[in-house]
Amino acid sequence: MKYLLTSLLALTLFISCSKDEQKDYTAENETEITDYIAKNKLTAQRTESGLYYVIDVPGTGTQPTAKSNVTVAYRGAFTNGTVFDQSNSDGVSFNLYEVIPGWTEGIPFFKTGGSGILLVPSRLAYGNGGRDKIPGGAVLIFEVKLIKVNN
Repeated sequence: MKYLLTSLLALTLFISCSKDEQKDYTAENETEITDYIAKNKLTAQRTESGLYYVIDVPGTGTQPTAKSNVTVAYRGAFTNGTVFDQSNSDGVSFNLYEVIPGWTEGIPFFKTGGSGILLVPSRLAYGNGGRDKIPGGAVLIFEVKLIKVNN
């Protein structure tokens, strides 16, 4: 009997942990993003994937594709304003197919010299698992400036 109770307890904990790891943050993220947009009086566009973006300056140069290598200056924060990462004004270069899906999809909305905001739901960022200082399920807000399309 003791073995059975221990097994049931372990199974219950396992199922609880598994359900938590598989939590669907879609509705929660959508509400968090739309609340952020309203609070900050932003005019944002929503893509089919759930990414929101704001173009402050469209830019006039080359427009990247999802396969481009780009140089971007950015500031990443949570919806509460806490900054978790940022580049210097010279930016950082990377391939758009090697970053989070929210960037792969969002950066091509800008042309060289363009700037704005990407509001990224967790499923287009680090998902349920999170990463480093970013907890699972987190919405990420990126202020971005496309400095250059390198190829």
